[in-house]
Amino acid sequence: MTATMRAVVLDEPGPVTRLHLRELPLPEPERGWVRIKVEAFGLNRSELHTRLGLAEGVTFPRVPGIEAVGTVDADPDGLLPPGQQVAALMGGMGRVFDGGYAEYTVVPRAQIVPFRSDLPWATLGAVPETLQTAYGSLTTGLDLRAGQTLLIRGGTSALGLATTALAKDLGATVLATSRRPERLDDLKRQGVDHPLLDDGDIAAQVRRLLPEGADAALELVGTPTLPDTLRATRVHGTVCFTGMLSNEWTVPDFYPIGYLPTGVRLTAYGGDASDLPAPVLQTYLDRIAAGEISLGPVHTYALDDIRTAHRDLEEGRRVGKLVGLTGRPAA
Repeated sequence: MTATMRAVVLDEPGPVTRLHLRELPLPEPERGWVRIKVEAFGLNRSELHTRLGLAEGVTFPRVPGIEAVGTVDADPDGLLPPGQQVAALMGGMGRVFDGGYAEYTVVPRAQIVPFRSDLPWATLGAVPETLQTAYGSLTTGLDLRAGQTLLIRGGTSALGLATTALAKDLGATVLATSRRPERLDDLKRQGVDHPLLDDGDIAAQVRRLLPEGADAALELVGTPTLPDTLRATRVHGTVCFTGMLSNEWTVPDFYPIGYLPTGVRLTAYGGDASDLPAPVLQTYLDRIAAGEISLGPVHTYALDDIRTAHRDLEEGRRVGKLVGLTGRPAA
């Protein structure tokens, strides 16, 4: 066992040049914590918010990363066998303790979801947080049912594409937006029934297709588009605020009667590892392996290329999920 590991360290908020690949001591788990040999980790807007100084409660220096997949390397309590495949997510990862941008990470056992799969690590690394959020938004956030219509704002984001897959699998009709005309075809390939070019008045476009409005809407862009999303939703329909691609998530001087259309419900979703039950994760991994469902394209980066990955994340250069791989480059 090596005494050190490679990890990405953010010393303080700022541009991508604040991300440094370093050799750190191998972390030791206490009782109740588990050390994971990380094979892959998803990149998320949460880590962008941390790097930009927009996240609350973060202490520095910090290894970012709110999720990772790999195998159990050490469990002082002996409850998880060495080599067990696991996903770890949320619960302060990458914010109040070091996260997944590393060859090893130590996390509370409560943040671990075990699974078994022969899928490549690059594929597995794209799943946990995206699946947890998409699944929770559709179930807890929206209570979406077969036959209903769903509007997704920010449809070509990794979360938007995954939510499309789950909603279509459920039997819903999906409308999804993009600000870029060239990405409407990406929405079609993912199964979106009605790709919509975001011209700032999506409500008018939706109501031309659905005069009463959509049954449900998932807001992934943030507060700048939320009023338009609410106007696109029918009376007694529900809007779930889940994402903040715009990096804006507060409404100044919020006056509910003036802000909310009459009869339209507004809720929100933000989950944790406990919101991704192991049977749910295993079921979707099995179905991905069988070719029955796809959460969207995956783009991979080596640890050495973390700055490029963060540039792509910040500038929205890629359609789909960005995944970091921890394997050391060939000599």
